[in-house]
Amino acid sequence: MNNEIHNRKYLKEFKKELRNNPTKAETKLWQALRKNQLDGRKFRRQQSIENFIVDFYCPSEKLIVEVDGEVHDNFVNSEYDFNRTERLNKLGYKVLLFKNEEVYKSLDLVLEAIKQEFK
Repeated sequence: MNNEIHNRKYLKEFKKELRNNPTKAETKLWQALRKNQLDGRKFRRQQSIENFIVDFYCPSEKLIVEVDGEVHDNFVNSEYDFNRTERLNKLGYKVLLFKNEEVYKSLDLVLEAIKQEFK
């Protein structure tokens, strides 16, 4: 792992806070991703990449999974999310974005969409 862009020390406390206070949708998805349950792929929670903290990260696939609620449904957050995704794509990561409602109502479809991205 490239430590120059991963796990920057100044983000450590913020990452810990996010891990200790996940949204309900994040908790539900984490239960399905943790312990290599999804096709044997390892996922990490609240991984930092450059100055961003992503919800879930699969190192072997360079895959990022974001779960967003209504707080992201405004111009400022939408623009931030767009710019974050563009930057992460330029670094070679694939970013999947799901709404909280998708995780609640169609977890099986969310997991299938994630699996479709595996090499």
